[in-house]
Amino acid sequence: LRADLTAARPNYGWLAEESEPVAGPDPTRRWIVDPLDGTTNFLHGIPHWAISIALEHKGEIVAAVIYDPAKDEMFVAEKGSGAYLNDRRIRVSGRREMIGMIFGTGIPFGGSPLLPLTLKDLARLTPRTAGIRRLGVASLDLAYVAAGRLDGYWERNIHAWDIAAGLLIVREAGGFVEAIGEGDNPLESGEVIASNPEVFETFAGIIRAT
Repeated sequence: LRADLTAARPNYGWLAEESEPVAGPDPTRRWIVDPLDGTTNFLHGIPHWAISIALEHKGEIVAAVIYDPAKDEMFVAEKGSGAYLNDRRIRVSGRREMIGMIFGTGIPFGGSPLLPLTLKDLARLTPRTAGIRRLGVASLDLAYVAAGRLDGYWERNIHAWDIAAGLLIVREAGGFVEAIGEGDNPLESGEVIASNPEVFETFAGIIRAT
C-alpha cells in the first residue's frame, strides 16, 4: 500500500499503524492508512477485518476507502460526492426510535483503564436500544453506520488511522460524526460518536453523561 500510494503521489505525507509517520514535501496532504483493521479477528480466523485508506487535505479528510476482503465490500467516499458501497449509493438509517436501533462500540480488553467507563456507557445505553454489537473493527463499524446497518457507533482510545476513512464515509452518507468531547477533533482526541441525524443528540447525550 505504501509503495503504491507513494508512487502515485510522491509528495504526500504518510500516517499508518504499521510504519513511522512521514512528512511529505506537500505539507497540506497526507495518507492515513490502516492496512489491517481488526487484527485480533484476523488472527482468530474471524472473517471480519478491513483495509482503511483516507486522504487528508489541510486537516480535513477529502477521500476515503474501506475494503472488506472477506465479503468483497468496498465503501468509498469523496467530499461532496456522497458515499457508496460497491458502486451503490448508501445512506444512514432513517430510524427515529432508539428502542428499535442497534449500536456498535469497542469494549476495552481486561485491565484497560477505560473498561469501567465503557461498562457505564453500556449500562445507560443498552436498556434503550435493540442491542449493542462489538464487531472488533472500528473502520467497518463506521462504514456500517453509513450503510444503515448500524444506527450509531461510539468508541474511545482509538487512533486516527482507525477512523479517518470512516468519518468521511458517514458524513457523506448523511450521518453526524463528532468527538465525544464536544468541540474536539475525533482524529486528535481518539474518541468518536456517530449516528443518523434523527437520534444523534439523544445518543450523544447518553454517551457524554459520564
